[in-house]
Amino acid sequence: MGKNSLKTVSLAELLQDTPEPSPPDGKEGRRRLWTHEYIETFQVPDSSFSLPDAVKTPFQYFKMLFTDEMITHISEQTNLYAAQELGDSISTSPEEIEKFLAMLLFMGVFSFPAIDDYWCIESRFSVIAYIMPFKLLRRYLHFNDNQKCNGSPDRFYKIRPLFDMLRQQCLLISSTYQHSVDEVMVAYKGTRAGSLRQYIANKPDKWGFKLFCRASSSGIIHDFLLYQGASTFFNVALTEQEEALLLGAKLVTTLCKTITLPRLSVVFCDNFFTSFDLVQNLQENLGIRYIGTVRPNRMGGATLKTDKELMKEGRGAFDFMSAEGLLAVKWFDNKCVSLLSSACGIIPLSSVKWWSKEAKAKVAVPCPSLIHAYNQHMGGIDLSDMLVHMYKTPAKSRLWYLPLFGYILDLCISNAWLVYKRDCSLLKEARMPLKKFRLAVAHTLAQVNKPASKVGRPSSSSLPQMSSNKKSSTPRPSHPQQDVQYDNFGHLPLHSNKRGRCNLCPK
Repeated sequence: MGKNSLKTVSLAELLQDTPEPSPPDGKEGRRRLWTHEYIETFQVPDSSFSLPDAVKTPFQYFKMLFTDEMITHISEQTNLYAAQELGDSISTSPEEIEKFLAMLLFMGVFSFPAIDDYWCIESRFSVIAYIMPFKLLRRYLHFNDNQKCNGSPDRFYKIRPLFDMLRQQCLLISSTYQHSVDEVMVAYKGTRAGSLRQYIANKPDKWGFKLFCRASSSGIIHDFLLYQGASTFFNVALTEQEEALLLGAKLVTTLCKTITLPRLSVVFCDNFFTSFDLVQNLQENLGIRYIGTVRPNRMGGATLKTDKELMKEGRGAFDFMSAEGLLAVKWFDNKCVSLLSSACGIIPLSSVKWWSKEAKAKVAVPCPSLIHAYNQHMGGIDLSDMLVHMYKTPAKSRLWYLPLFGYILDLCISNAWLVYKRDCSLLKEARMPLKKFRLAVAHTLAQVNKPASKVGRPSSSSLPQMSSNKKSSTPRPSHPQQDVQYDNFGHLPLHSNKRGRCNLCPK
């Protein structure tokens, strides 16, 4: 008998000990026999990652995701769009695009009410204002050739190349064996995107673009799919069986096809995606186990106790049934919740502590094993969303695709910091917080391929006239980031037999 299979029982035992079979389910009209049988718990192996030689710099982790290819592509498409609109290119370069990215990263940390406030006299912010002018490049920033997109079924064609390049880099990141799939909202309140803008009432950003993402339990997003209505799957090959699935089931199946080791993996989803057909399809066709909350009308005909019956038994009461290697569970906590599972069962029972008004103390409440597993590994997307919103790139613009570009930049920082954090943990080194990590990347982008500032004593004519009893001092230039300190650009030491000192080099 294989894993997740049910033991065979006689027809007489079924008639005596089990409820009546459920009504016909599915297109074939077959009947599922639900029994009070346990399924075997799948032991998920511990995740193991190769030990890095050393912890890289923040800029190197960022460039693993936001590659030179992406920067060159933005530069070329921006020049092309400006030539189409103005009749002449604005002659931007990849180096200028890097400075532009640095300014956006700074603005995510140092938030001003309006973009112009960084340059105006009353509130000038020198860290950003000294890098370069901002408005012209932002006005003509572009990511795809408009003249080649006529008649395309892709409604996100203006930003699609960047998402495709980022997706390929995210798929290269090694993952844990626990994955979660959920939706992400990229805030946008404008009307220029038409029906691409979605509304979800229970989200912090209620209006915006909807993405469906797959993340590991550590919060790293590995795959995503832009939602655009009926044409969402225009570039995805689906079988006839997958075409018959509900929208949520098709999304999960598509995102799970890129999992590296599917037979060792477990996927966690909420009730928007979960259905009996999805859980069965993932296990039979891809070998992926599944745990997720489910709506009562998608449980495949399982007849569990009603909410009133469980509430009479008290907090912690549960009921379960199984069919075809899948387990359906209903558990009463503050309210009743239903789950479907092909990876984890009831046993071993764990316990959670809740405050009891009657006892005026915390009491232990029994909790099935799959509830604990779901709560432990479901939050990967929420963790990534929280990190993205902590220092968010400002994206207010008449161009509807700029908020999506801002999300790409913030996601690169979030994923890069989580990979950096994992490497620090493997090598047992101290890690910097997300804000310092983002600022380190921004400083490097602003300084790379840029001549160093002049050092040394300024001429007497450039010094302000001061009284003789006060000592004059010049501010020391800021120390460059490690990535640009030894890049042999703008700061070339000369060989000499005479010993000297440099403000930027160690002794």
